[in-house]
Amino acid sequence: MLLALVSFAQSEDRPNVVIIFIDDMGYGDLGCFGSETIRTPRIDKLATQGTKFTNFYAQTVCGPSRSALLTGRYPVRSLGWSMPESEITFAEQLKTVGYTTGCIGKWDVSNRRAIIERMPNNQGFDYYWGTLGANDGGKVAFHENNEPIGGTDEMGSLTKRYTDKGIAFLEQHKDEPFLLYLAHTMVHSVIGASPEFKGQSEGGLYGDTVEEIDFHTGRLLDRIDELGLRDNTLVIFTSDNGPWSNFSEVLGPKHDGAIAWGESGPLRGAKGSSYEGGVRVPCMVRWSGMIPEGRVSDALFSTLDFLPTFAALTGFEAPKDRPLDGVDQTALLKGQSEMGARDYFYYYIKGELQGVRRHNWKLILPNRQTFYGYVKDRGSENVELYDLSNDIGETRNLAKNHPEIVQKLLALANRAPEAEDPTILNNIRIPNTKSK
Repeated sequence: MLLALVSFAQSEDRPNVVIIFIDDMGYGDLGCFGSETIRTPRIDKLATQGTKFTNFYAQTVCGPSRSALLTGRYPVRSLGWSMPESEITFAEQLKTVGYTTGCIGKWDVSNRRAIIERMPNNQGFDYYWGTLGANDGGKVAFHENNEPIGGTDEMGSLTKRYTDKGIAFLEQHKDEPFLLYLAHTMVHSVIGASPEFKGQSEGGLYGDTVEEIDFHTGRLLDRIDELGLRDNTLVIFTSDNGPWSNFSEVLGPKHDGAIAWGESGPLRGAKGSSYEGGVRVPCMVRWSGMIPEGRVSDALFSTLDFLPTFAALTGFEAPKDRPLDGVDQTALLKGQSEMGARDYFYYYIKGELQGVRRHNWKLILPNRQTFYGYVKDRGSENVELYDLSNDIGETRNLAKNHPEIVQKLLALANRAPEAEDPTILNNIRIPNTKSK
């Protein structure tokens, strides 16, 4: 779904933060991740200016992905679309150490409604301009801070609008430490490109829309450079989940038959799936002079890790009154560690634990019951074990070959977080781990 850009200015040891989060962008939708039909020269260049992460994880759908990003807590704790006021975001924490904070674009964690106590201004953002929910109906309603300010059904205008607002925020706060969280609506559901980009890509309407994102990402990066912020700006570019390629029979007619969904590349599955294509997404991070350039890392890394990493980089204190699922990845970012601080990751669907990865081994649990309706590849009802270092597409189930690894991963699965408030997210369950 969205891309993340993190920018840190003011000093090398207290950078500004800019997050660009794309909506529904797949692992195979960028040139630097293998696309042969979509041209993304600016994003590709960003990847060479820092580190490209090939084992980066968000969550499987949009609201849960955003609550995990903001809080460093799996959605079974932070509750996704229903994220309560009591959750602590990295924006709130950055304000404690003097940062000015802005959120532009798709919010999606106040149940897509104007619930004041759960909107950006009450979750740590000094300024907000954007839409509280998605664009599934082909139109969006805007808020500036807590006030409604109209809307539009011109989906092709959104990428430029958001970028313009983001650039204005940078210009206004260039002389003080700041956080900019730029969460694009594109390329979700009802997509669109402006006239300058329509028909320009070999990837159909979807490719046109991604190429427009690339262009405006370049504008934002250029403005960072022009304002003299590059050397103390950490840039993270990523997506909220995999592509909606398993919903083409609905998305196609919404777009007069045009291609309106992305690709998972070599990965199995897509948005909403606990296979890799649902949750593994493109990511690149740049911080000139601090993060190695031209590096490709296969270390495990996640949006969950942003909050504790920002704490280490900026000096705020991470919350201690609740469990965090993120880890401090400062050493990984700076090239001081090849493997980083994360060695496992849990896969949830609507609160149901469906899998766990440790190092290169991934276990899919048996007897899974919870699926999004559009997910067609639901696998088997048995234990599935994949060696992702040799089988990125999850095609060879090795469970019978490595029962000892299965048992170790089942033990790790049994230690997974469970819902803190089952009355809000009331379908939490861990599947029976006995194979049929």
